[in-house]
Amino acid sequence: MNFTPAGYSLLPVVPEIVLAVGAMLLLMLGAYRGQRVTSLVVALAVCLLILTGALELWLPAGKLVTFGGSFVVDSYARFLKVLALVGSATTLLLSLEFLGDQSRRIFEYAILILISTTGMMVLISAGDLIMLYLGLELMSLALYVVAASNRDNVKSTEAGLKYFVLGALSSGMLLYGMSLIYGFTGTVGFAGIAAAAKSGSIGVAFGIVFLLAGLCFKVSAVPFHMWTPDVYEGAPTPVTAFFASAPKVAAMAVFVRVALTAFPNIVHEWQQIVVFVSIASMALGSFAAIGQRNIKRLMAYSSIGHMGFALVGLAAGTAEGVQGVVLYLAIYVAMTLGSFAVILTMKRNGQPTEQVSDFAGLSRTNPVLAFFFAMLLFSLAGVPPLAGFFAKFYVFTAAIKAGLFTLSVIGVLTSVVGAFYYLNIVKVMYFDEPAGAVDPMRVELRTVLAVAGIFNLLFVAYPGPLVSAATAAAKSLF
Repeated sequence: MNFTPAGYSLLPVVPEIVLAVGAMLLLMLGAYRGQRVTSLVVALAVCLLILTGALELWLPAGKLVTFGGSFVVDSYARFLKVLALVGSATTLLLSLEFLGDQSRRIFEYAILILISTTGMMVLISAGDLIMLYLGLELMSLALYVVAASNRDNVKSTEAGLKYFVLGALSSGMLLYGMSLIYGFTGTVGFAGIAAAAKSGSIGVAFGIVFLLAGLCFKVSAVPFHMWTPDVYEGAPTPVTAFFASAPKVAAMAVFVRVALTAFPNIVHEWQQIVVFVSIASMALGSFAAIGQRNIKRLMAYSSIGHMGFALVGLAAGTAEGVQGVVLYLAIYVAMTLGSFAVILTMKRNGQPTEQVSDFAGLSRTNPVLAFFFAMLLFSLAGVPPLAGFFAKFYVFTAAIKAGLFTLSVIGVLTSVVGAFYYLNIVKVMYFDEPAGAVDPMRVELRTVLAVAGIFNLLFVAYPGPLVSAATAAAKSLF
C-alpha cells in the first residue's frame, strides 16, 4: 500500500474505507443478534461517524489526489465532509426515540444512514463524472429506503416510492448530461473537461443543462423540487431532519465543485442557469410556504428557499461566493437540526403533533422551548444579529461584488416575504391561547437544541474560526 499523496495511494480514502467497513460490521452484528441490538447499533454508528470525522481531520494538509485524479481531498472537501458527518450523527441522535418504539426497532436504519453518508463523502471528493455518479447513487439508494422506513405507515411508503421514481428520473437526466459532456470533450475528469470545454460548444452547453438539472433535483431547487414537500411530510420526522441536512450539504458541495472545476472557462453558460434556478427557488420557497399548515411541509418549502439563497453565492462564480456558500451550508445545518429537535419534541400524551396550530401558546406552557424555537425561526428568516443573517449577508455581498445586482435585490425581497411565515409561527407561540402542555423533552433533543441555539446566538460574537475555515475551503477550489 503506497501511502503517498499521488497515484493510487489509499491514504485519501481511509475515512471512507473505515466508514464502509464499519457499516458492514454493524450490519453483521444486527443480522446475528436481531432487532434487540438496535440501540447498540445506533450508538456504535454515532461513534463510527465521530471516528470518521477525526480521521478526515487527521489526513495530511494540502491537496491529496488518488485513483488517477478521480478522488480529491482538499480543504473544501474536508470542511464539507465534516459538516455532512455532523449532520448524520446528529440525525441518529434525533432518531433514538423513533427507534425506541417496540414496533420500529429496525437496526438497518442506522446502517442505511452510514452507507448514505459514505456516498456523500465520495460525492464531495469526486474529481470526475464517474466518481460523482457512484457517490450520488450510493447516497441516494439508501435515502429511498430510509424514506419508507416506517413500514406500517402508508404516507411513509408513499414518500419512499415518490422519491425513488423521481430520483430515477433525475439520475437518467444526469447520466444523459454526462454522456454529452464526455462525447464532446473526450474525457470524464473535471480537469480534462475544463481544458477541452470551449465557449460556444452547443453539445457541452446541452450537457451542462442536463447535468445541472440532475444536481438541482438533489438539492431540491426549482423546477426539480416537486418531490420535497410530499417526501418531507410522509417520511418519519427524524428522516425528514436527515434529508434537510447532510444530503443537502453533499449535493450542494458537488454542485459547486462541478461548476467551478469542470467549467471554469465557460462561466457564462452555467451562470445563467444557476441565476434562474436561484431566483425561482427563493421565490417559490418564500411564497408557497405561506399557505402551509403542516410544519414539515413548511420546512420543505423553507429548505427549497434556502438552497436558492445558497446558489446566489455560486452564481457569483468567485472564491468569495464559494466562501458564502460554505458558510451558508454550515449555518443552515445548525438552524435546521435545531428546528427539527423542537418539532420532534412536540408530542402530547405520546402522540406527535405536526400542525402549526399545535404550537399555540407554547411560550406559556414551555417558555424555554418557545424562546429557542423563536430564536431559530428568526435566524432562518435572516434577522440580525443571529447567524442566519450572516449566512445571507456573505452570499449577497459576493453576488453584489460580482455585479449580480438584480439577483441580490430579488434575494433580499424574497427573504422579507419568507420572514412572514417564520414570524407567523412565533405569533402562534406567543399570542395564541395554549393548545395544552407538551411532553417532557428528551435529553438528546435538549442537547441538539441547546448546541444549535447557542451557535446561532453567539456566532456574531466569535465568527472568526468558521469564517477562516470557509475561506480556506473556498480558496482550495481556485
